[in-house]
Amino acid sequence: MCRVTKDNPGVTQVPPLSSELTLRIHQALAQAGGWIGFDRFMAMALYEPGLGYYTNALQKFGAMPSSGSDFVTAPGMSPLFGQTLAVQVKEALAATGSDEVWEFGAGTGALALQLLGSLGDAVGRYTIIDLSGTLRARQADSLLQHAVKVRWLDSWPEAIEGVVVGNEVLDAMPVQLLQRTQGIWHERGVVSVGEAFAWQDRITDWRPPIEIEGEHDYLTEIHPQAEAFVASLAERLLAGRGGAAFFLDYGFPEAEYFHPQRHMGTVMCHQLHQADDNPLVAVGQKDITAHVNFTGVALAGQNAGLNVLGYTSQAWFLLNLGLAERMAAASLAERSLAQRLINEHEMGEFFKVIGFSTSTDWSAQGFARGDRSHRL
Repeated sequence: MCRVTKDNPGVTQVPPLSSELTLRIHQALAQAGGWIGFDRFMAMALYEPGLGYYTNALQKFGAMPSSGSDFVTAPGMSPLFGQTLAVQVKEALAATGSDEVWEFGAGTGALALQLLGSLGDAVGRYTIIDLSGTLRARQADSLLQHAVKVRWLDSWPEAIEGVVVGNEVLDAMPVQLLQRTQGIWHERGVVSVGEAFAWQDRITDWRPPIEIEGEHDYLTEIHPQAEAFVASLAERLLAGRGGAAFFLDYGFPEAEYFHPQRHMGTVMCHQLHQADDNPLVAVGQKDITAHVNFTGVALAGQNAGLNVLGYTSQAWFLLNLGLAERMAAASLAERSLAQRLINEHEMGEFFKVIGFSTSTDWSAQGFARGDRSHRL
């Protein structure tokens, strides 16, 4: 939701930016001729080694802004999240004949801790692939009691066998911004204006995957990096003995994502538990995300040889796996926190879950009721 005017994206009014990260982005702009696509800007803002939001030492994860954190994810909200997800992971491990779990973007290690504690001997090895060195250290502290099972990898192996999980991973992958202005499609990029950054649109051959009805100006995103990620994962799962993957994130199927009324896009930033729609300020100090196009993700997996196990809301997924029963046995305080995972106006409907497998001979419990695969 990068809000700009249709006639002139204009200069973002910000105080002088002088950090090493912003200087590096200005250098990249100069080397690129003065303009870079938003996907490259987002990649540097989030992942520039040692400087980007996910690679620097900022707090990031936490329940309250007083801790200096910016947002809380489901595992940090309630341990019942990971304990319930473990039911699906255990079923998938048995169905795929594996004892290894892979997690991309493990955050504080909270989800890994919940899964390892719940799965016990069903897991022989837990592999984390995370770009953040500072988060890796925090994960190691959180997972000390499971140290014998946990390993970290800096890059993808040639083959992956087992069950892959990714909670709020796809939304943090860089996106390209497309802007239709007076019927002409542009790619929205970033330029330097003094020490600040500004938007600038350039005519492009890129298009959304479906036609956007109407003639009004329209801003949206396309997700080549997230789709390439899923395709690469499929290639590696199929290179080994196979496996399954589950991704939980916020987003929509294609028809909803590119609805004519969703004309301001979905890019959003998070800092100190406040949301804003301007990624060009406080660069490296706040999260930048975009909603997931789950149709694109599903097609990327299918085209690379995976089978879609199901697609549903987080509420249906967790309820299918027994969250209600776990909540009934929990304390009032625990129930209150866990309720946020399934409330329709909170994470329950806002978040979706998609599952993939290399085989077709089993059905995933998490999609037993409420499967929406037909809407993808």
